[in-house]
Amino acid sequence: MIPVSLLVCVMGGWCAIYLADTLFRSSITHRISYESWLASRGLMVSPFHVRWQTTMFNRLFAYCARINPRALYLWFNSGLVFGIAAMVGSVFLLIKTLQQTYAQMTTNNPRIGGQQALQVVVPGVNLPTSQLAYFFIALLLSGVIHELGHAVAALREQVRVNGFGMFVFVLYPGAFVDLFTTHLNLVTPTQQLRIFCAGVWHNFVLCVAALAFLFLLPVLLFPMYTTGVGALVTEVVQGSAADGPRGLSVGDIVTGLEDCPVRGVEDWSNCLSHLSHVQQTGYCVPVSSLQPSWAHGRPYKRLDGTMDCCSNNSLTDLCFSYVKPQSRNSREREYACMPVRKMVTGTGVCRTDSDCAVHSPAASVCVTPSLENQTRFIRVTHPPSTHMLFVGYPPHLQYAVSLTNFVPRFGFLHLDLPIFLETFLKYPSRSVLMKG
Repeated sequence: MIPVSLLVCVMGGWCAIYLADTLFRSSITHRISYESWLASRGLMVSPFHVRWQTTMFNRLFAYCARINPRALYLWFNSGLVFGIAAMVGSVFLLIKTLQQTYAQMTTNNPRIGGQQALQVVVPGVNLPTSQLAYFFIALLLSGVIHELGHAVAALREQVRVNGFGMFVFVLYPGAFVDLFTTHLNLVTPTQQLRIFCAGVWHNFVLCVAALAFLFLLPVLLFPMYTTGVGALVTEVVQGSAADGPRGLSVGDIVTGLEDCPVRGVEDWSNCLSHLSHVQQTGYCVPVSSLQPSWAHGRPYKRLDGTMDCCSNNSLTDLCFSYVKPQSRNSREREYACMPVRKMVTGTGVCRTDSDCAVHSPAASVCVTPSLENQTRFIRVTHPPSTHMLFVGYPPHLQYAVSLTNFVPRFGFLHLDLPIFLETFLKYPSRSVLMKG
């Protein structure tokens, strides 16, 4: 949800602006000078709305409209074709969204709501509050590029531009161009379409450019950052499963989850998803190290039917199950409560005892942590530190840290720069439909 402090600041700020505007307008001595000051600077103030308009960019727009007339003709004709195609596509998209909304209203299936082609962006619900700045900056940039297209196309079609401006409505930033309506009504319908379609055409080009930069970001940042060597930890949620003296720290590079290699953030997510849906990984342990534990492994059933044998709630011990070496044909399982870090450090992974026979020259047995359903024991490899040992639901580990694919080549480089660029480049593509 949206933080209360943010709402208070927004409402307080607008109340202060409205109060100041009302006081100046009601003042006998300052009203005329205040309104003259607003008019000279192109400012307009109303409740929850501030607008600024200027003519200082008209020469820039006129210069752009004179650059290579033939290329501009082809450029805005391409925008005309794209605009018509996008309009037809948007109709089908809206019909599809209407069908999905109707299906959601007439069924109890909760998955349908998350499958909609179009979704309303609600800050604090499906838009993280930590990314509001990216969102609004991308909106403003998209708005400026959108209106730049209208202005240049209008001047090329001999339609006068009265001015360019920007506004803020509550928190929503935007831009606009003021076209001379009489000129606009005199041009042909095709010329009008070139002007009207230029905005969304420029937004589409901005989207393609942002996606191209996003795709080429590893190449562009190659002199400063490397990729493919692991997932770099940029943030650890305090009090989470990854926090603690033997947990993960900012700057650690995760290279593996159990026997699943991690070369980047996508591998991290895929490995956690894979470990969530497969049988718990086992570990090859010498038979000699198990023998002293047979006597005090007293298993008992949990409420979900799984077995446990550690009743002291120890943070260092874990219940392991294995097949008795003397009765492997009967598959009778034994349980032993053993120090977990000692048992899994430097051991290979396995699914059955035959896996241990292949990888271990000494007599070994495959021991598996005996855990509750959906709970997993996971070794997180982040050299040169020892493994971080995690016991719990894999999604909890996934959301306990923030990761990036980009590892700095030099110590003075900031960890958050690639994250800022990645996040910022993703938002122009999301604002195309809103501006279109």
